[in-house]
Amino acid sequence: MKRLARLLPDLAPWRSSSDFRLLWVQGLVTVFASFMALVALPLQIKDLTGSPLAVGVMGAVELVPLVVFGLYGGALADAVDRRKVIVATEAGLGLLALVLLVNALLPNPMLWPLYVVAAGVSALAGLQRPALDSLLARIVPHEQQTAAAALNSLRWQLGSIAGPALAGLVVAYVGHAAAYGVTLAGYALSVLLCRGLSPAPPAHDADRPSLRGIAQGARYAWSRPVLLGTYAIDLAAMFFAFPNTIFPFLADDLDAEWSLGLMYAAGSVGSLVLGMTSGWTSRVRRHGLLVVAGATGWGLAVAAAGWFANVWVVLLCLAVAGAGDMLSGLGRSTIWNQTIPEELRGRLAGIEVLSYSVGPQLGQIRAGGVAGWTGTRTAVWSGGVACVASVGLLCLALPKLLAYDATTDEDALRRKAQQDARQDARREARQEAQQELGQEPRAPRQASA
Repeated sequence: MKRLARLLPDLAPWRSSSDFRLLWVQGLVTVFASFMALVALPLQIKDLTGSPLAVGVMGAVELVPLVVFGLYGGALADAVDRRKVIVATEAGLGLLALVLLVNALLPNPMLWPLYVVAAGVSALAGLQRPALDSLLARIVPHEQQTAAAALNSLRWQLGSIAGPALAGLVVAYVGHAAAYGVTLAGYALSVLLCRGLSPAPPAHDADRPSLRGIAQGARYAWSRPVLLGTYAIDLAAMFFAFPNTIFPFLADDLDAEWSLGLMYAAGSVGSLVLGMTSGWTSRVRRHGLLVVAGATGWGLAVAAAGWFANVWVVLLCLAVAGAGDMLSGLGRSTIWNQTIPEELRGRLAGIEVLSYSVGPQLGQIRAGGVAGWTGTRTAVWSGGVACVASVGLLCLALPKLLAYDATTDEDALRRKAQQDARQDARREARQEAQQELGQEPRAPRQASA
């Protein structure tokens, strides 16, 4: 039983930080609310046009705002109170859900507002994500970052499995308007939860958002081989081994059209299983090894999925790939939150948005092009092999990533000292306030093991 307990998710961040608890619950609400719109929106475009191209255009509409506002959102997160950014963007997403609801209730819903809303959602997500990601490093203790990343990933996987299924039922049996109504209610609740977060003001000498500030963040990332390795490996893994766009053709090749939905869900199932057994990752200190091992496992599993002809083996391989992707993600998130200085955290989070959003987009183009040239299964297994090869070459080019150790890395130790000093300052401020009120200062609680 004790060994089993050590595999269960580490709940230390949930116990030690009320802000983390609020963000976790808010994130779960937002995931379900977002999936209502994510499922209903393309289905409504399909119903209005009957054109696959019209549905596909939505992805192109979303990409540019995500890139532009993701970079600007990173600079914004370093310049203003991050809580205000999160609350404002959640409110903006709620207003866009209201636009979708009103349009769906019209006797003849219009097409163009759907594209405008899709672009707006992408822009607001780009603004918000750096503030959310950079806040985690502030509210969770340094040694609990891996556990926090695992809990956040677990929340996402729960939502990504149950959310689309629930959204599909709502759209099928109640209609688009009902789905948008649920989305609106979810964002309203999310705003209320976010307002309960502690203020997260910027550094006193923080500059206003600017291109120069964004360039400063990019130069810092380029000067740190460990960070550069995390970005490069994630981009390579997604570019070479993200075959989701050709799953319909893979299902046809395997003479198992019924398996298409399972193919899309298999990766999330694998990630969920790893998340439910992620307790051991809190005791890892070589997080670069997690990044490399996870990306390598992802590539090998995708290669196997393209090689085998039994659909159940293919589904198992895709589940293993999802677990590998999550393992790599835990390593990346921990390194980012343990090493990046507080004053640059937002801008680097903006770069992170690019690293894990552009890769899959380019990967879908690669998979589709290679499949048209060589065949579907060859496109899948060759991409997996190329992923493993590229990870190996990047390890040779950036050996500091493999050598990263949270207990000895200079950036990690500097970041920990920075966080400890901020916590000591807060504690002293609370004690002074209690003394002014004539209260006996409370003894600090022991940190969770």
